[in-house]
Amino acid sequence: MSELITAELVDLDLSADTKEAAARSLAERMRALGRVTDLDGFLADVAAREAQMPTGLDGGIGIPHCRSAHVTEPTLAFGRSAPGIDFGAPDGPADLVFLIAAPSGADDDHLTILSSLARQLMDEEFTGALRAATDEAGAAALIRGDGTAPAAAADAPADRPFRIVAVTSCPTGIAHTYLAAEALERAAKGAGVGIAVETQGSAGFTRLDPGVIAAADGVILAHDVEVRDRDRFAGKPVVDVGVKAGVNRAAELVAEVREKAAAGPRPATVPMDGGAEEGDGFVTRLRKWLMTGVSYMVPFVAAGGLLIALAFAIGGYEVDKAPSVAKHFVWTESMSWAALFFQTGGAAFGFLVAVLAGFIAYGMADRPGLVPGFVGGAIAVTIGAGFLGGLIAGLVAGAVVTAIRRVDVPAVLRGIMPVVVIPLLSSAVVGFLMFLVIGKPLASLQSALTGWLGGLSGTNAVLLGALLGLMMCFDLGGPLNKVAYAFAVGGLADPNDGSLKVMAAVMAAGMVPPLALALATAVRGRLFTRAERENGKAAWVLGASFITEGAIPFAAADPLRVIPPAMAGGAVTGALSMAFGCTLRAPHGGVFVVPLIGRALPYLGAVAAGVLVAAGLVVLLKERRAPLAAKAG
Repeated sequence: MSELITAELVDLDLSADTKEAAARSLAERMRALGRVTDLDGFLADVAAREAQMPTGLDGGIGIPHCRSAHVTEPTLAFGRSAPGIDFGAPDGPADLVFLIAAPSGADDDHLTILSSLARQLMDEEFTGALRAATDEAGAAALIRGDGTAPAAAADAPADRPFRIVAVTSCPTGIAHTYLAAEALERAAKGAGVGIAVETQGSAGFTRLDPGVIAAADGVILAHDVEVRDRDRFAGKPVVDVGVKAGVNRAAELVAEVREKAAAGPRPATVPMDGGAEEGDGFVTRLRKWLMTGVSYMVPFVAAGGLLIALAFAIGGYEVDKAPSVAKHFVWTESMSWAALFFQTGGAAFGFLVAVLAGFIAYGMADRPGLVPGFVGGAIAVTIGAGFLGGLIAGLVAGAVVTAIRRVDVPAVLRGIMPVVVIPLLSSAVVGFLMFLVIGKPLASLQSALTGWLGGLSGTNAVLLGALLGLMMCFDLGGPLNKVAYAFAVGGLADPNDGSLKVMAAVMAAGMVPPLALALATAVRGRLFTRAERENGKAAWVLGASFITEGAIPFAAADPLRVIPPAMAGGAVTGALSMAFGCTLRAPHGGVFVVPLIGRALPYLGAVAAGVLVAAGLVVLLKERRAPLAAKAG
């Protein structure tokens, strides 16, 4: 194996004025040494990687890089530009440019070296020495670490703590996302480890600084939806788990990522397997893809649903017959404002199925999946396949894009694959399948499901309410909870009396666990620890806001005495809500949307009944534990 970089791969007077010209100039040096076999093909791969995300780092550094079939061995070329070249870094042009070329099957040792280099670039002494270098051989030796103690590939240098970057995300982006982030930060602090967490929540997120990522020794991904721009972490040791593990096993995850760092980073996965550990089966990956779509859809449902519910509250149920506000709007008439809210909410609802399908495909195939996913979702709406059609369209689009990306195409086409070829071919295939093959059966199935929900009454409605209540409270915001919630939200895309009752039952049941634990800590505080009593105060607000995750601290400490009572209370509430015929057009909000609930007083009674049942059972089980513990003692 040749050295990663030699004097022939160094240009201390790089004359290029664009990043494309810089990449070509350095790549020509690689080709001259036989390390690149097809210059244009390799540059097309570099351009495709650059199109995904700029490779500029703060501090005047550019790191264009890619894996390519046209590279014979891992190679690094270095160029120094006096005027600087724009690689998209926030602080301006880069004067130090590193072109990193890896074969399609680069071995772990060289990936470790490249990751180590990224950490070195955060060292001002190292970059200063490169800027002061006077000859190519000296610069190459400096980069290789000749004559110096090389940066450790696995463990952090002794003069600084181990560094972790983490990403947390959950389908709704409301509770688990931030609970996991806080747990990881506490665990890292306790272990003397530095950590920076990116919370990909529903309110948006602040992207981790590329320099922080480059300097990190390991990565923790605690997520139930696909991590956005996952390729930022390529080449680093990664611990990849569900978001609940980030909440419950934070200290273990910190220890695990340190162990993985000691063993060296793993090769990057292909997009369709992103977010999945080697042991993950198809069902686990499928759940993550579906939850990715639901996560992006929920804000549209929340905005549209609340606006429509507000419109009915102001203008009554005749507001749906109001003329377009673009043609008729009177500033002093409440009906005009109600019509404005209704029509704006309807516009938001119009995106639901397309967004669901688009981001399911995104979870499977990354950005190239967005176009065929949105197209498939729009077709599902056109042919009446609705929410179910959107689910299938997203999966089909992601599978089609993944299949196309596995095809080995000529080098001349690689540069236009992400922006022309893949969207064109995948959209055509998805359109054909949705219009002519699977669309009509899906539309028939969706129509049958809608009709069944619309006809729900009596015992069937009560049993469905109880089942949804059990699901909402079984894992307190986990996968089963999200399945029940997604089922309810899907009904809002094509609402009828039955689907509105389902949404009401789901939200009512989801409020029960935290409210029940808050009540239990208030009436029998001696049965709980001081920390649990403090959590109980916060649980009042969380439960009232329909954040089921507020009960997680109690369930984690004593699952057998918390989860079964919560499920019992949720089942009671769901069944009573359906029996009372309560309806809800808003997908979230808890008690804050009570004015928008149909049959609000019975609805609150159903919630109260479930809370009393759950709290009573929790207290009873904990009271029984106390004498048993004393007897054992």
